[in-house]
Amino acid sequence: MNLIYIIYKKIFLFFLFCFFAVSCKPRISLSGSTIPEGTRTVSVGYFANEAPLSPPNMPQIFSEKLRDMVSRQTPLTLVAKNGDIEFEGSITDFQLSPVSVQAGDLVSKNRLTITVRVKYSVKTDEKMNYEENFTRFADFNGNTNFSQVQNELMNEISRQICEDIFNKSFNNW
Repeated sequence: MNLIYIIYKKIFLFFLFCFFAVSCKPRISLSGSTIPEGTRTVSVGYFANEAPLSPPNMPQIFSEKLRDMVSRQTPLTLVAKNGDIEFEGSITDFQLSPVSVQAGDLVSKNRLTITVRVKYSVKTDEKMNYEENFTRFADFNGNTNFSQVQNELMNEISRQICEDIFNKSFNNW
């Protein structure tokens, strides 16, 4: 009698486990990003240039990097306007500053710092909405002319900020 009871109990637990495993709907995609249920589209608006020293192509570089990251790493369809998820904002700071000075007041390292203000809106779950500033920087040799490394630094910093935005928006970091 005990043996039959144990067998039935194991069979019951196995089916119970299978039921829960099949009935659970995880909201995680293969990229590891969490996307709210019912969300199908995303729009990334043009990020306005509010930083006085920012070059005119900075908003385009940043907006395209964010669009590219969202379209490659989520199953969402990228639309021009009114997506279920919307990103909008502006570049608020673009600052070049010396980081370390050596003897004779010579700059040995410079730093480019970029700040982007982002407004993230989810139509299907307003609790996930946020508005936040994201800042990243990159250092470069003081002997290097900024115009020689400007595009490379802008691309790298934009990539880092986009990763931060993506992680905050889809990975809850």
